[in-house]
Amino acid sequence: MWPGSPYPLGATYDGGGTNFSIFSEVAERIELCLFDDSGAETQVPLPERHGMIWHGYLPRVGPGQRYGYRVHGPYEPGVGLRCNPAKLLLDPYATAIDGQIEPNEALFSYKFDAPKQRNDADSAPYTMKSVVTNPFFDWTGDRPLRIPYNETVIYEAHVKGMTMRHPHVPQDVRGTYAGLAHPAIIRHFHKLGITAVELLPVHQFVNDPTLVAKGLSNYWGYNTIGFFAPHNGYASFGTRGEQALEFKMMVRALHRAGIEVILDVVYNHTAEGNHLGPTLSFRGIDNPAYYRLVDGDAEYYYDTTGTGNSLNVRHHESLRLIMDSLRSWVTEMHVDGFRFDLASTLARQFQEVDRLSAFFELVNQDPVVSQVKLIAEPWDVGDGGYQVGNFPPLWTEWNGRYRDTMRDFWRGEPATLAEFASRFTGSSDLYESDYRRPMASINFITAHDGFTLNDLVSYHDKHNEANGEDNRDGDSHNRSWNCGVEGPTDNADIQALRERQKRNFLATLLLSQGVPMLAHGDEQGRTQQGNNNVYCQDNELSWVSWDNVQANRDLTEFTARLVKLRREHPVFRRQRFFQGRPIRGSNIEDIAWLRPDGQQMDDEDWNTGYARSVAVFLNGQGIPDRDQLGERVLDDSFLLLINGHDEQIVFTVPDKDYGQDWQIVLDTADPQLSNTPSAPAHPGDQQDLPARTLRLLRSHRLDQLSLRNFGV
Repeated sequence: MWPGSPYPLGATYDGGGTNFSIFSEVAERIELCLFDDSGAETQVPLPERHGMIWHGYLPRVGPGQRYGYRVHGPYEPGVGLRCNPAKLLLDPYATAIDGQIEPNEALFSYKFDAPKQRNDADSAPYTMKSVVTNPFFDWTGDRPLRIPYNETVIYEAHVKGMTMRHPHVPQDVRGTYAGLAHPAIIRHFHKLGITAVELLPVHQFVNDPTLVAKGLSNYWGYNTIGFFAPHNGYASFGTRGEQALEFKMMVRALHRAGIEVILDVVYNHTAEGNHLGPTLSFRGIDNPAYYRLVDGDAEYYYDTTGTGNSLNVRHHESLRLIMDSLRSWVTEMHVDGFRFDLASTLARQFQEVDRLSAFFELVNQDPVVSQVKLIAEPWDVGDGGYQVGNFPPLWTEWNGRYRDTMRDFWRGEPATLAEFASRFTGSSDLYESDYRRPMASINFITAHDGFTLNDLVSYHDKHNEANGEDNRDGDSHNRSWNCGVEGPTDNADIQALRERQKRNFLATLLLSQGVPMLAHGDEQGRTQQGNNNVYCQDNELSWVSWDNVQANRDLTEFTARLVKLRREHPVFRRQRFFQGRPIRGSNIEDIAWLRPDGQQMDDEDWNTGYARSVAVFLNGQGIPDRDQLGERVLDDSFLLLINGHDEQIVFTVPDKDYGQDWQIVLDTADPQLSNTPSAPAHPGDQQDLPARTLRLLRSHRLDQLSLRNFGV
C-alpha cells in the first residue's frame, strides 16, 4: 500500500493501480478489505489520514476488484456513534456494487433479542461488495442534448418494467439497460415523439428483506445505498463493473436517438433505515455526519421521509456527497437531468424548508449541475413539507396541484373551472411572482405512484390486496371516477366513456402550458388492476404489457398526434405566460375565455359552482420568444371547446375578430376524425359537444401577416 491521495474520494483506477479514499471524522482506524473470486478476504490498513480523509494506493489492483471497509471507532448509540469493524461497509463513492444483501442478523450492530447489546458477528458473507470500475469509455460523438424545456415531453419509465414483456426485445436483455436501448423501444419513443425518458431510481438500491420474506421486492427502487453506482439488477451481462458500462451504452444510444435521460434520484434518505436498521455503509462510517439525528437524543433519527432516516444536509460531507454524485452522473455517465424525490427534505437545513438553504446555494453556483434539468418533487412528509411553487428559480417542479385539479375537473367536481384555467395556462399564480416561466410546471395526470391512466377512469377505490397489507397502503383519495362500474366491465357505453376520458386527460395534458409528463404504458391502456401502490410488485402486475398493442393502437396514435401537434405549434408551449390583453398590432387578446355562447366570461361565470364548460381562444399571432428580445413567433390560432358536463352542450363559434374559418383538428369523442372532414366552421356556427368531450379547432394564420404587424 502506497500513501496515495485524499482526492478524489472513492476508488479511482488510473491504469496501473487504484487509489482508495474515504471520509470519516469519527474513525480511529480504517481497513480496506479486498475479496477474491472465492470470497476470501485480505485486509489492508489505510496508511494515511489527511484531515478527515483516509487514503492509500494499491498498485496492480484494477477493474473488477471487489472491496469494502471496516471502520474502527466508538460504538455509543446513545450519542449517535455506531462504528463496528465487524460490519463490512460499502464505499459511499463506489461506482459499482456487486450482489445483494442476504437476510441475516449479522447485518445489524445489535442483537435482535437484546437491542442494547452489540453484535460482533461478521457481516461480510451476507452483504454487498463495492467494485473498482474502469472509468474509460468511448463517448465519441456524444454530447449534451440540452433540449429546451418548452420543447420537452417527458416519459416516466421503469428500466425493468418497460421491457420485460416486450416481444421484440431479446429475452436475455429484457428488464435491463440494454433492453431500454433496444431499437424496438427507441422506435416506440420515436412514434410517440417524446424527447426525454425519466427513469425511476437506478442508483444501487437494497431489496428489503421484509418484502423478500413475503415473496415481494422493492420494485420502484426508492431505497438507495449507492449514490454513484448503477443498480446491478438492471445489468444484462455482469455486475463487476459491467453495469456501469452498460448504463453508458444505454445513454449513448438514447442520445443518438435524440432522447434525453433524466434520473429520479433519492438523496433524502438511505436504505439503512432507522435506529433498528442494518449497518451497511454510512451508519458505520460516520453516523452523525451522514444522518440527521434527533436533537437531544442522538440514538434516534430525524425523519421527514417516512423511511426511518433523513440525510444530514446540515453537514458539509453529506452535501459534498450529493454534489459529487450529481456531477459524476453528468460528467461520467452523461445524463441530462434529475428529478429529486422528496426534495423538500434536502432544503431542511434546520427544521423548516428553506429556499435559501446550503443545498440550493451549492446547486445554483455549480458550473456542471446548474446546467442540466432540475426537477423537484416539492414535498416531503414533515411539517410544512408541501412546497409546490416555492422552489428557487433554477428549478422546475412536479405540479401536484395540476394533477389534482385536472382529475377533479374531468370527474365532475363542482367549482373547479377557475382552477382548471390557472393550471391549463401554466400556473402563473405559483411561478410568475419570482420570474419563473410556464416551464417551471411539470404537468402530469398520472405517475408511477398511484393509478395508471386506465385505472384512473376504471376504479373509485384502490385494490392493493396483493401488497400484503390488507389494502391499508397507498393513498385512499385518488380523485378518480370509475364511470359507473368498479373495474372491468362488458358495458359498451361505459367502455366508450372510459376511452373518451383517457383522451380528455391526454389532450388536456399535452395542450397545457408547461412541461408534460406521461407515465409509461398509459398511451396503450396499461392497467395495474386497481393497485395504486405497486412499489413491491416486480411482476406482470406492474410491467408494461405489450400484448394488446393492436387493441390500444388508437389510443397510442391519439397520444402521438397530440405530441406532434404540440411540437408543431408554439402556441401550446409558450415561453412566457399569457397576459390576457391584446397583443401588439391587434385588438384581440393573446388568450380569451369564452362562454359556450361565444361571449367573454365574466366574474359571475367563473364563480358559478356548476360551470363545467368553457371555450379557450389561443392567439397564435405574435407569440413572444423568450430567447430573442422583442422577437415574436407566428402560429395558427386555436379554439379549444371543453365540455366537462355530463350532458351535451352547444357551443357558438365566436365572432370574426377571433377567426374567419375554423377546422376541427382534434375531437376526443371522435379520436380518428374518421368521417369525411367537416366543412369549416364560421363565426356564429354552432358546435354540438357530447358530454365530457374536448374539441380543438384551428384557424390558419394569414400569410400576409408580417412581424411588422406586431411592432418588431
